[in-house]
Amino acid sequence: MIARTGRTRTLTVTAVAALLALTAACSSKAEDGGGDDDQQSADGIKTGKGISGKTIDLGVLTDMTGVYATLGKSVTQAQQLYVKQTNADGGICGYQLKLTVRDHGYDPQKAVAGYTELAPKVLGFTQFIGSPFVAAVEKRITDQDKALVLPQAWSSNLLGSPYVRIIGSTYDIETINAIDFLMKEKGLKKGDKLGHVYFEGDYGESALKGSTFMAKETGLTVVEQKIKPTDNDMTAQVAALKKAGVKGIVISAGPRQAASLVGVAAAAKLNVPVIGNNSAYSPQLLGTQAAPALLANYYVASPSLPIGADTPEAKKLVADYKKAYPKDGLDNGVVAGWTAAGVFGAALKKACENKDLTREGVDKALLSMSGYDMGFGVDQDFTDPKAPSSAKSVILQPEKAAVGGLKVVREPGEAAEAKAYTQAP
Repeated sequence: MIARTGRTRTLTVTAVAALLALTAACSSKAEDGGGDDDQQSADGIKTGKGISGKTIDLGVLTDMTGVYATLGKSVTQAQQLYVKQTNADGGICGYQLKLTVRDHGYDPQKAVAGYTELAPKVLGFTQFIGSPFVAAVEKRITDQDKALVLPQAWSSNLLGSPYVRIIGSTYDIETINAIDFLMKEKGLKKGDKLGHVYFEGDYGESALKGSTFMAKETGLTVVEQKIKPTDNDMTAQVAALKKAGVKGIVISAGPRQAASLVGVAAAAKLNVPVIGNNSAYSPQLLGTQAAPALLANYYVASPSLPIGADTPEAKKLVADYKKAYPKDGLDNGVVAGWTAAGVFGAALKKACENKDLTREGVDKALLSMSGYDMGFGVDQDFTDPKAPSSAKSVILQPEKAAVGGLKVVREPGEAAEAKAYTQAP
């Protein structure tokens, strides 16, 4: 979906345990500063934590200085633009929106500390980058804080909580749809070997579930290559995949790894199609030496149409974003941030109609939303916390002339195997 570098860094069991201990140690302190109890406003609307006077405070836990800096900047600026425009139009339910931003730099201690600081003060979070960090506090979110969190993460391990809601298809489903594209349009067939290069940790392992399932359903053999986010040279992986005789490759990593993989494969004359999950691309790659190879043989699976989509909403967002941030480029992080802010805003509007702007009221409102689309081609259904809001993927291809550096080569769709997978227990 989205231009993200190195989406998920593996946390060891010890590190996760330390994070959970930290949240437990801080939770009583957070409760002590718990903000306003539920109360009734003059106009009969029930309010609570995160609302002071006529202001709704929303939290942002982002990465502006670490491995996701490009993503974090785009997502955050898009959300700031949404808030600015919404407030200029009168706000929501007469309330002005406020974003409180914390940069965790993709550091686990800073991420959890940022959550601990903001959780008592905000109504919810329009952004939380890093699936392992979200997972580290998910139990607290669900059992104690009950504040809606919209993560910039698509691991299937985050499904299940009514308060942690993934927007778009999870990595496993996205991978199934990606392989379906390779089989229907790029010559991959039953009996072939499929390479899968993936980050260790939630991101890559969630994607691997999809390729493993798809292989069983279609008669493929998966050749696995597990890497770390610090592995930037894919020479060894390409050599192994070439030796294995793969006919296609899926990469569930960051843009840097994708560029190396595609560039090295071209140099090694491993002329097979490569498709990445939504995090495995950035338009900045088209300014590198890997550009010719990427333009020739690389594809990206995305949960939505790109920033350069031919829709009125996309065109307006492009124009507004350029006006607000004239020195910054456009990428699909803008779509992700804008969509998440819009989803939260829609839930606030619905909660206002229900006269309940408490945390529980906002979450209940989101659970009633289906058929939601901000103009990027895919309807979102938030009624089932155990499922992602969509199982569709758009297949994109790098294109220098396209806004955001991507063009659509297959419209939103869901593979038959993905439908079977989502129905499986």
